[in-house]
Amino acid sequence: MNYHQQNNVDTKIIRIFNTYGPNMHPHDGRVVSNFIVQALQNQDITIYGEGNQTRSFQYVDDLVEGMIRLMNSRDGFRGPVNVGNPNEFTILELAQKVIDLTGSKSKLIYKPLPSDDPMQRQPDITLAKKVLNWDASTPMLEGIGRTIEYFRKLENELEKAIAEVVIVRNKNGTYPLLPSQHTIQMMAKAAAAVYETAVENDKPESHAK
Repeated sequence: MNYHQQNNVDTKIIRIFNTYGPNMHPHDGRVVSNFIVQALQNQDITIYGEGNQTRSFQYVDDLVEGMIRLMNSRDGFRGPVNVGNPNEFTILELAQKVIDLTGSKSKLIYKPLPSDDPMQRQPDITLAKKVLNWDASTPMLEGIGRTIEYFRKLENELEKAIAEVVIVRNKNGTYPLLPSQHTIQMMAKAAAAVYETAVENDKPESHAK
């Protein structure tokens, strides 16, 4: 609002709640990506407390639609507007759905609930419905399914990229050539993910995201 007043330009303010979907970073520390990556790798999935904390997740397409509608809203309307999905799921329900949809062999393990892990996160989107005629419309199972397919494809591409290193043989033996540009990009992404995971492991965990 201060920016609007200071620079005399039209502004719109949006509050974005938990969002998921394709193109998430596999190690961004968010509960949806964490659960999916762990499930695809058949790793144990960590539940803090009993998993009764509720979260509301909106699919990225719904978020983009809400943002476009806000930008196209009437002159003089600046918000703020909450854009999120008010339908709640418990963390335990989310983990079970991810395991079912991936066909994973992952097991659930339970750890103490961090003191800063909120028990509920649910946006009030009354204003978005009224002014923008917007609501989160993508069913959770559909959105999670699309996101799983994205992460599955990402893992397959990484495995393929690592295998693309070209081998040549000369009189002195076998030597690897420089990998393709695609391989370099994928291996750099993998290295960054490993580094970020190491950093993230040094931080207290929770289901807050």
